[in-house]
Amino acid sequence: MKDTGQSSMVRLFLTSYDDFKVRLRRRLGSEDLANDVLHETYLRVDRMEAPPNIAQPNAYLYRMALNIAADRRQSDARLLTGSEVEELLQVSDEALDPARVVGGQKEIQSLLKALYELPARRRKIFIAARLEEAPHLEISRRFGISTRMVEKEIKAALGHCAARLERKVIQRFGPGAGKPS
Repeated sequence: MKDTGQSSMVRLFLTSYDDFKVRLRRRLGSEDLANDVLHETYLRVDRMEAPPNIAQPNAYLYRMALNIAADRRQSDARLLTGSEVEELLQVSDEALDPARVVGGQKEIQSLLKALYELPARRRKIFIAARLEEAPHLEISRRFGISTRMVEKEIKAALGHCAARLERKVIQRFGPGAGKPS
């Protein structure tokens, strides 16, 4: 506390402490949280240089406590729960599974082999569309072909790669969308 004695806001806070505690416990649903918020509120009120000219100081102090509670809940919401941490650890364990790593590497090698089996222009169009995420119009200008031809080349490349990887291609757009082709 300050050497100059208690300010009027500190005195009001201390005399209304029990009322604030009851109201906060009811509002926040936790006695521990209410106690923590009241403690932080007291510290802030005690640090105030000069009490502001307020028409309803009790309402002001209660609102200050509610704001502190909201700030605390917002910062706590950013923290992961124990089950979320456990779930993340499980995912990382699966990602480091040697069998999965080797399987993934073999699949990448198979995809690269399938890509190099494609005609050069088809391979370049497919790479531009899927890896570079270039729009079809840009690809059509780059290769001097229509956008419809770009779509046909991508579909043919996708079909070839899917066949080599023994996968089904599911059309996402246009007639027949959502069905294996």
